Amino acid sequence: MEYLPILGLAAVMLMTLILPFSVRVVEEEIELFLFVMGALAVSISKAWSWHLIFEAIKEPVPITIAVLVMGLLFKLLRKKLSSLLKFLRKKMSPEKLVFSIVLFLGLFSSVITAIISAIILSEIITLLKFKKEFEVKMVVFACFAIGMGAALTPLGEPLSTIIVSKLKGEPHNADFFYLIKNLAEWIVPGLFIFSWLASKGASENISNEEGLTEDYIETTKTVVFRAFKVFIFVMALILLGAGISPLADKFISKMPVELLFWANSISAVLDNATLAAAEITPSLTDRQITFIVMGLIVSGGMLIPGNIPNIICASKLNIKSKEWAKTGLTYGAVFMVLYFFVLYFFA
Repeated sequence: MEYLPILGLAAVMLMTLILPFSVRVVEEEIELFLFVMGALAVSISKAWSWHLIFEAIKEPVPITIAVLVMGLLFKLLRKKLSSLLKFLRKKMSPEKLVFSIVLFLGLFSSVITAIISAIILSEIITLLKFKKEFEVKMVVFACFAIGMGAALTPLGEPLSTIIVSKLKGEPHNADFFYLIKNLAEWIVPGLFIFSWLASKGASENISNEEGLTEDYIETTKTVVFRAFKVFIFVMALILLGAGISPLADKFISKMPVELLFWANSISAVLDNATLAAAEITPSLTDRQITFIVMGLIVSGGMLIPGNIPNIICASKLNIKSKEWAKTGLTYGAVFMVLYFFVLYFFA
């Protein structure tokens, strides 16, 4: 690559990493901002083509349809969910109930999407009767689980959609089950641990007082608009990934896996799909991809901006950044260290 394009792409990367965290209007309009950054990166790399435009339009469709259909279905079944939850509370201990809820949402986020899992979690939280501090911890641990579980299929969230899209050619030939085959052995144990952490102490924290509550009731317009924003978000990340690929090919694939893992702790302050779009390239080995993805999905739960479920739950339940960080940073750092050593010696 020439000198000036490298500087231009580096500037795009810096803006993408810094502005969503430091400029409020960018944080509020993240989809539009990323679309502009993606188009700019593609222009700098001179990577525009009809094939890229077609891919950018086609790839977001499955996850967008899933978000729209599940959102409308969930809106219709809201009352039945309330009745089911009341029934389960009579049949199960608080610990078993919370454990089952978090594990279910974590595992099935790969099918119903992380967004729908986060919406269901927010609704369930408003129906449970625990102390607010415990509910905040439960939400944080559940979002760790949802973010990890959603990485198992390309339907789960933009992160997994982007990864499969960028690796579907040679040499990886990624299909729908690529992430399950390569990451399930690392992700599934984490889901069980986070589910246990979320349920720990549930009996001691039962309360008759109101805990976390949703700040608005969803309408059909809200559901449709969310699906549209997801479409733009994924499209933007595909463009960004295509534009940044020359830079990633030149530098990222040559980094030791240890540095890749820790470098992705920046995912705590930036949605991990953005980083995946910039880092994942076909030239990476399976081991490098494993380190990259695990670093992204674990650190993505540390702070509110790090993952889509975090953003949805924090917004709907009015959880403040400091409340989230108290649990997210502490346990996220511990899990980063644990996963680093496990992957280093066994991956």
